[in-house]
Amino acid sequence: MSTRDSPLALVAARTDPDEAGLFSFRADPDTGGLDPRSSIPVGDGPKFLAVDPDGRRCYAVDTTEEGGSVVTVDVDPETGELSAANRVPSGDEGPCYCSVDAAGSYVFVAHYSGGSVSMLPVDDDGRAKEPVAVVEHSGSGVDPDRQEAPHPHAIVPGPDDRFVYAPDLGTDEIYVYEIDRERGDLLPADPPTVEIHDGAGPRHVDFGPDGESAYLVGELDSTLTTLARDPETGALSPVETVPSLPEGFTGENLPADVHVHPSGEWVYASNRGHDSIAIFEVDDGGRARPVGHESTRGAWPRDFALDPHGRYLYAENQNDDTVVVFGIDGETGTLAATGDVVDVPRPGCLVFVPVE
Repeated sequence: MSTRDSPLALVAARTDPDEAGLFSFRADPDTGGLDPRSSIPVGDGPKFLAVDPDGRRCYAVDTTEEGGSVVTVDVDPETGELSAANRVPSGDEGPCYCSVDAAGSYVFVAHYSGGSVSMLPVDDDGRAKEPVAVVEHSGSGVDPDRQEAPHPHAIVPGPDDRFVYAPDLGTDEIYVYEIDRERGDLLPADPPTVEIHDGAGPRHVDFGPDGESAYLVGELDSTLTTLARDPETGALSPVETVPSLPEGFTGENLPADVHVHPSGEWVYASNRGHDSIAIFEVDDGGRARPVGHESTRGAWPRDFALDPHGRYLYAENQNDDTVVVFGIDGETGTLAATGDVVDVPRPGCLVFVPVE
């Protein structure tokens, strides 16, 4: 069975330093089930993962007594074997998210508690090096408990790899930076930020395959916002905001993750509290419209992932130590649990190694 048909998945577990914190699995193309391959400790337990374009390096953000760090992990795409290669400072405290540009030249990190984003170069061996740029955010929001200061929660390269987008939960903005590859720097775009409605708490953003639309999940008010993207300038403009919860739900809820289906026809978002995946259909204008919810069969789905072919969705129930597999209906985008459940301690991020 080829690696294209059976992609490799990596899962970050929020474990103790002496326990395995990074796991690899081979995904079964017929069932979506995950077959364990390898595991290694990664500091205090990686908070988020990113894989380079050739699938041979994984970058994990981690917090230790010395502060935030980025760990480079060597990945064997054939066997799934993992081995830690190096560790460097991430640039600030509390790293919560990382990503890699399309060329595999830079790792980008968002620091929730530090209030900044950073840019780390990658050497010829694929190792992350110390940051060449650390940019502090400023401001606050309307929620005195969660928005007393900047809290960048993600940093995502745009469709053309010219810009990165950093949703800031603390300031109700998306910061937009142009990547200066010659100097190794992050430069404010024009305009430098996108204002989101008060109290949204921007957390994660994902782009449609045409690069013309983006979808932002609001952690503090349980919403999904559609944004239009200008392909020339990279600027984003809010178009419409819809709820991520079903009508009538009044319990605590904190949405976490958002992903666009490879077809561009559906958007999915995870609800922590309602413990569901919200399903949205994308209309002809790129707007995401709510069409349903599917229970994650567990508690606190901090993260979820779609396989590279868009056939399966993997919900990571952090508080139940499970990854639950769902089949995706190719006609409607709805979800159905396959019955496959994988035990992983406090899963917080799942990423797939790129396939050809």
